[in-house]
Amino acid sequence: MSESSGRTTDAPGPLDPATEAFLAHRNLLFTVAYEMLGSAADAEDVLQETWLRWSGIDRDSVREERAYLVRIVTRQALDRLRALGRRKESYVGPWLPEPLLTAPDVAEDVELAESVSMAMLLVLETLQPIERAVFVLREVFDLEYDEIAEAVGRSPSAVRQLAYRARAHVAARRPRGAGSPAEHRAALQAFQRAVETGELQSLLDVLAPDVVALSDGGGVKHALLRPVVGADHVARLLAVGWWKRDGERSVELVQINGGPGLLVRVNGEIDGVVAVRVEHGYVTGAYHVRNPEKLSRIDQQTVVTR
Repeated sequence: MSESSGRTTDAPGPLDPATEAFLAHRNLLFTVAYEMLGSAADAEDVLQETWLRWSGIDRDSVREERAYLVRIVTRQALDRLRALGRRKESYVGPWLPEPLLTAPDVAEDVELAESVSMAMLLVLETLQPIERAVFVLREVFDLEYDEIAEAVGRSPSAVRQLAYRARAHVAARRPRGAGSPAEHRAALQAFQRAVETGELQSLLDVLAPDVVALSDGGGVKHALLRPVVGADHVARLLAVGWWKRDGERSVELVQINGGPGLLVRVNGEIDGVVAVRVEHGYVTGAYHVRNPEKLSRIDQQTVVTR
């Protein structure tokens, strides 16, 4: 116990082993769930369900805590992923993953940064739920086929086939090489200046010819109802349409999903986030999220890890 200002308080006692084990792997479990779902809110719900199941098991029967917890979170995420698919069918406009404000050191782990990027999460959206789970567990978290088989309820040979199919599917659609950090910084700073000024030529100078712009307002905020493709179209959109808002606007450079991004405020309030895909010095993707439900945690960093 300790005394302070004349009051006596009990010092917190030690955590029980189940809680200690869960907290030790919590960031990993969140990252697994988020990469499978593309939604931080749903990933947190999956973690809560995982904790309830974990706290009720006989831990003497658990050989390896990390593998067991990953198995629980995978099964819960698979169930939720199937339900999410039905929700997305009625979604207004393009659906984008929920953006995360991440620490700069995430970008240093190239594989992790790519796996949580907006561009990669959109590629993973094109997989079947079981393929997505297998791909994430194998390619991102390097689990053995036997471990994945237990997690998804398939045989190891079936998991190998699923992994091969998912790998080929992703390889055909994954973003191109990203270039150097210096190219990233230069392109993003040029993009920020161009967006702030709305100067058309400056935008054309930094956008790739096949750049794609997507925006997600969730039917609540104004947003594009379909992708806009091509440097000329995207530049004009940025210069005269997309950013025209009532009020004073500010644009801040931040790390979004392990990569470069812009945090947009109007009259001091967060209005949206733009995750930017930079490849070899040019912006190839701009993913603009304005849906307020997806911005609830963007003012604080989220830890992702492998």
